[in-house]
Amino acid sequence: MSGVRTTGDAPWDLSFLRVGLLVTAAVTGVAAVVVGVALSWADALTVLIGAAVVTAFFCVSGLVVAWAGKVDDTWTMPAALGTFGLKALVLFPLLTGLPAEGWPDRQVLAWTVVVGALLWSGVQLRWVWTRQLFYVPPPTPPGGRRHSPENPAPPG
Repeated sequence: MSGVRTTGDAPWDLSFLRVGLLVTAAVTGVAAVVVGVALSWADALTVLIGAAVVTAFFCVSGLVVAWAGKVDDTWTMPAALGTFGLKALVLFPLLTGLPAEGWPDRQVLAWTVVVGALLWSGVQLRWVWTRQLFYVPPPTPPGGRRHSPENPAPPG
């Protein structure tokens, strides 16, 4: 016996990634145009880079945590913390290596990352608040058959 428990009963739903990508694309498009007109088009490109970094952070974290949860529920917290730590270790030297003056503008990048992180956090919060999440397996409905993404309810 390997000691690893597989928990395939509860599928990990990553649909918030699609919503987050769409919301981020819309907000980033507007923000890039506003920053381009108000500051410079180089700063608008910095907004796009910052949004891509934040999006990558949230997508990688979501995928790693979902993978860990499929292997064993107790792996999700270490996976989340480990992924965050690894991303911070990689990103910190890259960001501190940026020139203080010049392109990309560190202040524009910082504000983009802050707003992007708040935006993604809001998307995740809304996603959790609007989903029916069970802490235990739900009871079998009258009629005997439990519906799931793999076993959908009949139409009508």
